[in-house]
Amino acid sequence: MPVTVVVGAQWGDEGKGKIVDILSAEMDYVARYQGGANAGHTINLQGKQYILHLIPSGILHPKTVCIIGNGVVVDPRALIDEISFLKQKGISVKDRLFISDRAHVIFPYHKIIDQLNELGDDSKRIGTTGRGIGPAYVDKANRSGFRMVDFLKEKDLENWLKEKFAEVRHRFGNRINEIDFDEDKAISDSLEFGRYLKPYITDTGVILNEATKKEKRILLEGAQGTLLDVDHGTYPFVTSSNPVSAGACTGTGIGPTKINRVVGVMKAYTTRVGEGPFPTELTGQEGQNLREVGKEFGATTGRPRRCGWFDLVIARYAARINGLTEIALTKLDVLDKLPAIKVCTGYEYQGKLHAEFPADLDILHACSPVYKTLTGWEVSTTDVEEFNDLPQNARNYIKFLENEIGVPISMVSVGPMRRKTIFR
Repeated sequence: MPVTVVVGAQWGDEGKGKIVDILSAEMDYVARYQGGANAGHTINLQGKQYILHLIPSGILHPKTVCIIGNGVVVDPRALIDEISFLKQKGISVKDRLFISDRAHVIFPYHKIIDQLNELGDDSKRIGTTGRGIGPAYVDKANRSGFRMVDFLKEKDLENWLKEKFAEVRHRFGNRINEIDFDEDKAISDSLEFGRYLKPYITDTGVILNEATKKEKRILLEGAQGTLLDVDHGTYPFVTSSNPVSAGACTGTGIGPTKINRVVGVMKAYTTRVGEGPFPTELTGQEGQNLREVGKEFGATTGRPRRCGWFDLVIARYAARINGLTEIALTKLDVLDKLPAIKVCTGYEYQGKLHAEFPADLDILHACSPVYKTLTGWEVSTTDVEEFNDLPQNARNYIKFLENEIGVPISMVSVGPMRRKTIFR
């Protein structure tokens, strides 16, 4: 029962798309287990760039079956646009893409709620993408959401949507005019999207469990990262679901006894998008340089990412929470020109050293990171294909991280292309 989980082990944007793409070449099934279209996975293939938001990266492998699991909140318009984009690139999804009938749906009123919330009191902003992800998960938890299976009951869905829009208008009053939208068109479009997607809707939990019985190779991919997990992240500056490895079970219907491999993806430094604490953030020229060299801009929003040094406190926490069996380290090449590289080994707050990741945001906002400085290698690594051919100081850096985290680093990425990956 070879089931692999790929999880982001920082604040998201770790390069999961590339790692999933590489691992998918050996997989029969790839399933996405949580999140929504706020997550963007970027894959560079034969000189072309593919940015996928909902469909698993495995779709780029012609024999791989892709599944959008029940833990995902699906934006129908975004999904249809993605299907059309792939078709334009000559990639067919027919009989290769299936959507869980239990997955919840993001409707236009979710986006309205999200955007009006972000336009409100600055002190309550959490820096969402405004794509309705959070409100959809709120409805799910509140037992008032709609699932993909409801697209099969069109007349009932139309009446339900009218009631939902009325509730939103009542809730926000005149503030609703801050958002430009056409309610009638939004409803008619939603019904049309449902008709388009009907052939893809099925019980994907049955598909995946039957695949495990047949010893098929399965990969479960998450969006965002461990530190954005609603239970284990920097709450409330988190997403509304569980990106951690445990979410792979609830988000696909595969039991935990079927999983035998958990790959955590980490950048060779740290980034974050949106609001919230970031102990190792570099706000000066060093951070700007990392952003420019690493092209640190969101695949979904284009927003500049906040950049900082590698954080071992976070890395050890992610390894423990996810039960990591191995690590894929990405963007090592971004550090190529640095004469010295810092790594955070702990947080100092009010005279106390914190080696474990604290829940208290006051500590995370006000702590001083304790750094160990390693010597850089100041040589390009982008053409290196074997680990032993890396500069000695680059190998020292990798081995230091590996030893401190206590999990083997099995892959090292030195560029965006598939071939720019070193396997150990």
